[in-house]
Amino acid sequence: MAEVVRNKRVVLRNYVTGFPKESDMEILEGTITLKVPEGSKEVLLKNLYLSCDPFMRNLMNKPQGTETSSGLTYTSGSAIGGFGVSKVIDSGSPDYKYGDLVWGLTKWEEYSLVPSSQIISKIQHTDGVPLSYYTGILGMPGVTAYAGLFEVGSLQKGERVFVSAASGAVGQLVGQFAKLTDCYVVGSAGSKDKVDLLKNKFGFDEGFNYKEEPDLNAALKRYFPEGIDVYFENVGGKTLDAVLLNMRVQGRIPACGMISQYNLTQPEGVTNLANIVYKKIRMQGFHFFDYVNLYPKFLEFVLSHLKEGKIVYVEDIAEGLENGPAALVGLFSGRNFGKQVLLVAPE
Repeated sequence: MAEVVRNKRVVLRNYVTGFPKESDMEILEGTITLKVPEGSKEVLLKNLYLSCDPFMRNLMNKPQGTETSSGLTYTSGSAIGGFGVSKVIDSGSPDYKYGDLVWGLTKWEEYSLVPSSQIISKIQHTDGVPLSYYTGILGMPGVTAYAGLFEVGSLQKGERVFVSAASGAVGQLVGQFAKLTDCYVVGSAGSKDKVDLLKNKFGFDEGFNYKEEPDLNAALKRYFPEGIDVYFENVGGKTLDAVLLNMRVQGRIPACGMISQYNLTQPEGVTNLANIVYKKIRMQGFHFFDYVNLYPKFLEFVLSHLKEGKIVYVEDIAEGLENGPAALVGLFSGRNFGKQVLLVAPE
């Protein structure tokens, strides 16, 4: 007879407007049978680490049943979901077996029964690499940084690169990948401590606190007197408007996110879009799932640099599902210091 165990989960109370609050979520406890139903191709996972990501806010705003590019849906009264690192407990799929470590899409609970299609990859490289890294540098944020910079941004050796939200899960990697390509890199962040992190740990050439710059256009001219070749866009709004004035001819803007706009009733207008025409700038939005096929190539690129100490990664790890709502909400006020991760079960 299959074992039945407790299953704690983080549940969405109701759909939200703007940024979520801790009170929009609650911790519930039920049970789960540690066996995949007969004939099912699903995989039963024990969740080890969960990733706190800005896109989860979009799902909390979605009408019930609305599907996104990730294939995830949130319904009120059910566990929220996102990327995570898990251990296979049972499998109806021939591709996975008990004990396999995997990363992909899962739910915010202790155990999850998921379609095998939601698993992105088995985890083969664990020697000297924390498992939590597969929520970040070796997972979705890493591929996003890599694809956005090299595939969408067409980065060339020696170019001038600006990164907004540069101390976050993606931004810290964009800057380091660009430095490995012998580029001049400047990042913006929201506190002195985060700017110090950019320059002293991640190796950015320069960094500034956007909250202390009353004139972003003047700040960018100060750091980029010859203009910007690639702007890795994470925030939108006033930053994007100022960047457009400082782009070089045939510059590229890979648009990864626009976090400054997510909680506004009336989004800010961008007044300098004509520069896209005048300077022949290419601006392109993209998603991780557009480039998931690059994962083997990406791993080959990043693992060697990581093990040689040429790339560093900073995580902010909260422990326990009961602390999940606070960790997720903290993303939107910049409370986290590095990649926000939730430890569910030590492995």
